[in-house]
Amino acid sequence: MATTGKTGGREAIRERVKTVRGHAAFGEAGRQWRRLPPRVRTLIPFLLLLAIAALYPLYVESLPTNVPFILNFPTVGSAVIIIVFVMMAVGLNIVVGYAGLLDLGYVAFYAVGAYTAGWLASGHFQQVKIHFGGAGVSPEARGIHINMWIVLIIAGILTMVAGILIGFPTLRLRGDYLAIVTLGFGEIIPIFVRNSDNLGGFNLTAGTFGINPIDSPGFGASLNESVGLPIAFQQSFDRDKLFFWSVLALLLITLFCSIRLRDSRLGRAWIAIREDETAAAAMGVPLMRTKTWAYALGAFFGGIAGAYYASFKSGAFPADFYFNISVFLLCMVVLGGMGSVWGVVIAGTILAWLNIEGLANIGSWLKQETPLDFEVAKYQFGIYGIIIVLMMLFRPTGLIPERRRKQEMEEGVHDESLYGASH
Repeated sequence: MATTGKTGGREAIRERVKTVRGHAAFGEAGRQWRRLPPRVRTLIPFLLLLAIAALYPLYVESLPTNVPFILNFPTVGSAVIIIVFVMMAVGLNIVVGYAGLLDLGYVAFYAVGAYTAGWLASGHFQQVKIHFGGAGVSPEARGIHINMWIVLIIAGILTMVAGILIGFPTLRLRGDYLAIVTLGFGEIIPIFVRNSDNLGGFNLTAGTFGINPIDSPGFGASLNESVGLPIAFQQSFDRDKLFFWSVLALLLITLFCSIRLRDSRLGRAWIAIREDETAAAAMGVPLMRTKTWAYALGAFFGGIAGAYYASFKSGAFPADFYFNISVFLLCMVVLGGMGSVWGVVIAGTILAWLNIEGLANIGSWLKQETPLDFEVAKYQFGIYGIIIVLMMLFRPTGLIPERRRKQEMEEGVHDESLYGASH
């Protein structure tokens, strides 16, 4: 008995020593991590997440199904749409998060980009036959068929011009008045595209039928066959996967530009206007020019996203451009944290997934696992509203708050009243 007790005591001591050594090793690893430069500590997690995201089309089919609450992970096609919405949210964050301009009509830029792709990369205008680098298009096909990658740039520039034209008469306003005017423009554009199938006898937008089909960016089976790639290699790079990697690259470019703009002189001027427009003007910040730049650059990325999405769907349809889209994108910015790039990315991914597949999957899971017979997808905007209300109550700075905005909120909470000040 005594021998057994001694053996048990020794085993307990050994386990305790192992635990202490493990904690020491973990603490040493933490100290080594903290010694790394801040930029390296930020870059390593970003590269890991980027690798996971980039490889998603290759391992998504091996992921488990019937996962509790989630059921199935998004397909590659759904992931493309999710990233497009995240890209638009990052563009809207320039307007709302950086410059503090409440924009309720961002869907207008989305529509301009999509219809630019429809005009310049489809057979809509049968009166002409213009070809310039179009992929997978017969040389005899009528219409305008410009290479989609060029069309994306043109769409961004035209949308930027549209942003400037809309911004000139509206950006002199502030607060609620600006929101109401942008809401008006956001409603005008969808109505215009729905009713512009007969402008003096000219069919500009094909009305409620939309413009389709729209050309592909220039990859897929036709490209693989033209360069003589092996069949197995062609099958591993199907259309959806190439669309996914391309839109992921566009999102990375958008993120890079957004971060560089935030840290630039122009970005600091935007933040000054957001914090106190009167003080910014007194310090010499040109209000109209600075606001217009925010509106134009935000519109630029929204236009590119709209054109790419139209190419992915192979069509631009008026039903895609309702006011609800503007509110949906604004919810992404608010949920992630106004001005926070990474917060908007995470919130945009979550909300876009809920909108595309998530709520339907959650409803199916509830029906399978619980006696509830509740169609979750029917109440999607009510659910988004509840999420926003809860965020405003318990975490008003967002999921990943911007450092400056977090400090503003904390200082506002802890301000001391004049009556409590010591004399």
